[in-house]
Amino acid sequence: MCGIFAAYKHENVEEFKPHALQLSKRIRHRGPDWSGNVVKNSTLIAHERLAIVGLEAGAQPINSACGNYSLCVNGEIYNHIQLREQLSDYDFQTLSDCEPIIPLYLKYDIDAPKYLDGMFAWCLYDAKKDRIVAARDPIGITTLYMGRSSKNPQTVYFASELKCLTDDCDSIIAFPPGHVYDSETDKLTRYYNPRWMEPGYMPTNPVDYKAVRECLEKAVRKRLMAEVPYGVLLSGGLDSSLIASIAARETARANDELDPTRYDAEKHHLAGIDAQGHLHSGGWTRLHSFAIGLPGAPDLLAARKVATFIGSLHHEHTFTLQEGLDALDDVIYHLETFDVTTIRASTPMFLLSRKIKAQGVKMVLSGEGSDEIFGGYLYFAQAPSAAEFQAESVSRVKNLYLSDCLRANKSTMAWGLEARVPFLDRDFLDLCMELDPHEKMIKPEEGRIEKYLLRKAFDTKDEPDVKPYLPEEILWRQKEQFSDGVGYSWIDGLKDAAEKAITDEMMATPRPEWGDDQPTTKEAYWYRLKFDKFFPKSAASTVMRWIPKADWGCHGDPSGRFAKIHEKHIDA
Repeated sequence: MCGIFAAYKHENVEEFKPHALQLSKRIRHRGPDWSGNVVKNSTLIAHERLAIVGLEAGAQPINSACGNYSLCVNGEIYNHIQLREQLSDYDFQTLSDCEPIIPLYLKYDIDAPKYLDGMFAWCLYDAKKDRIVAARDPIGITTLYMGRSSKNPQTVYFASELKCLTDDCDSIIAFPPGHVYDSETDKLTRYYNPRWMEPGYMPTNPVDYKAVRECLEKAVRKRLMAEVPYGVLLSGGLDSSLIASIAARETARANDELDPTRYDAEKHHLAGIDAQGHLHSGGWTRLHSFAIGLPGAPDLLAARKVATFIGSLHHEHTFTLQEGLDALDDVIYHLETFDVTTIRASTPMFLLSRKIKAQGVKMVLSGEGSDEIFGGYLYFAQAPSAAEFQAESVSRVKNLYLSDCLRANKSTMAWGLEARVPFLDRDFLDLCMELDPHEKMIKPEEGRIEKYLLRKAFDTKDEPDVKPYLPEEILWRQKEQFSDGVGYSWIDGLKDAAEKAITDEMMATPRPEWGDDQPTTKEAYWYRLKFDKFFPKSAASTVMRWIPKADWGCHGDPSGRFAKIHEKHIDA
């Protein structure tokens, strides 16, 4: 991943350029490896690069041979090799996985993103038509914002993070996932239209456990495309443990099958070897896994078991409550949110990402998305019907770009570390969201705990020829939200600190600049004050609060510990 910034139809682009480069510099943490920019007509696009694929020839903006088309991309295109073969009549200028976007645009116009398999946010400027096209991946794994100024309404701005837009824009939106913007119409158009997103739609497909397993394995496999050292975030919960287990198998397979005498794009990417035969994996032949928590945290103990079982080289990091509290301002600045759930979970991830980057790693796999797809949050146990279960699951998936995807992207990219999320692979997502929701419902009395469907897909007890993926106690471990699993005293400590910082009088006096969006807890109030130090009022509209379903009788605190079926693990 990288950072992008663009200003389309600026009234004086040459005068604006020095300021624009300073704005782009605000997201250099996302792309510390190189910076580039292009100015054509009255449009500027800038790029801060994090090199993962095409290390020696992937600098951006990417320009076509004719000079008419300039492209900036934040993300990874996993099917770029197939696209290059299909678009072989185009004069490719680089080995970048992103360059096929230009010939796709030439062939399919604004339908180009339909043909991309990956996570992405991009801006393509067509100098011939004085036209900009921007797009975001189907679920919004990669962050992107769009802004305008009432002083210069003809100018449209795009950026990977809010902080690039707040100086010049008084209207900012989170660019909606699965959409493409076209300056010729000045409209956003949805290009990703799966049937499961239709309101009221009830899927009826039966479960094929083998298909679920094989599809997730394929999703992990394609995300190991890298020419740099990589690893996995391992909390010891079901989702990250499954990803780690599959990744360990795929890493071993790639090393076993690699033929040093013949360049094979897919296998060499898996092993970290580029087209010139250079090894970029740091010499690693085993998967590296990374965990964090307060000393004695439930997640640390579980992650240790998983790492031993799958044979990963495991790196365990701890943090103190005070270190977490000290990081809050930085977390809110980088995350650009005041949502309680996101901040609670982002802080340990933010701290861990810094440790991982210091160990020479530039890409990690992570387990976001599973709970939304399978209804894995414990409050889903209170769903009154399969139809409401499905509707809530769809809503959670559609809003991932405002919550867990935002957290995973910005917590890691704050340190120039890229997080890839196999559960949100488009094929896997479409397969699993089309399954009958009756199969996903939590029914403890029948032995069907949360994410039973996913657990069963990787339960190989009845398959003697298949090596187990995980220890039984991990495969069937109850859901523990990340902010709980790092140590129960983490959330308790945040609440105690907020109690000291925010008085009862402050809570009783609404702040007029917050309008109807008044915090209901001292913790939420505290975070909103911190957010306001960094960002203007126009930025607040991009924030969504993550809360369980009140009309299902769920507790107002988003912590999984407040769910009725939660079982307490070892307390930190």
